[in-house]
Amino acid sequence: MIIVKNLKRYYKTGEVTVKALNGVFLEVKEKEFIAIIGPSGSGKTTLLRILGLIDKPTKGDYTINNLNVVDLPEEERTYYRLTQLGYVFQDYALINEMSASENVLILSLMEGKSKEKSLLTAKNALEKVGLGNMMDRVPGQLSGGEKQRVAIARAIAKKPKILFADEPCANLDTRTSKQVLEVLKELNKKYGQTIVMVTHEDWHLKYASRVIKLKDGKIVSDMRKRKT
Repeated sequence: MIIVKNLKRYYKTGEVTVKALNGVFLEVKEKEFIAIIGPSGSGKTTLLRILGLIDKPTKGDYTINNLNVVDLPEEERTYYRLTQLGYVFQDYALINEMSASENVLILSLMEGKSKEKSLLTAKNALEKVGLGNMMDRVPGQLSGGEKQRVAIARAIAKKPKILFADEPCANLDTRTSKQVLEVLKELNKKYGQTIVMVTHEDWHLKYASRVIKLKDGKIVSDMRKRKT
């Protein structure tokens, strides 16, 4: 599904070159649930942003289902990201004036789909994350965990090939984090959704089927869990 070879991302800070990623080799198979961990500054979020087509690498190869996404023109990259990939941010990124269903269906409307079809898509996505009875609530009427589940519903509504989650529990307490992680686990196990998640909490790793550790912009360990 995903193949990354010798991925590098360098930043210039004055005369200093920061090597956020310094030669990453990675393969992600369909239906995997991968957790990426590592200390601050290890390159976790940089890697996720590149995989999610939000950022571009300085060097290296990146293909999804044999499509070279690095060299896509910007317009095609944007279209591919919006239609084929899902991205969950740690701060929810919801529109406060819109209901849960409106926050989810807005992307479908932007793609030119009818309001009726978009609403059905939103309803199905919200039901998958356990919020089918909260479609009309605005973010101010939702808890932190419910807001994040709306964000997840928005990301999966278009049935993306891969769901990227950038520390989705960073702003949540332990109990609420467990609820969100259970949703991600169910999406992976029940619906076969491929998930790549960045986290800084060791206890989150039990929800993933594979754990990748980064340090100084490189993968230092890659462990697949045994099926039980």
